[in-house]
Amino acid sequence: MNQQSNNKVREIEVTADDLPLHCPTPAMQLWNTHPRVFLPIEATGQALCPYCGTHYTLKGGAVAGHH
Repeated sequence: MNQQSNNKVREIEVTADDLPLHCPTPAMQLWNTHPRVFLPIEATGQALCPYCGTHYTLKGGAVAGHH
């Protein structure tokens, strides 16, 4: 997830290196974003941004041992 995004991608796969996850991500163009919101993805392996509807999937699924 290192390339600059045009903020139109609505399905994004992230890795454990991207945690803690927040939207907008560092790769998104900041001039075209909403306020930063942290998304709990570790427990289920998926998260949906309440502002823009972007669906995030954690590569490898949920993090084992997360409460």
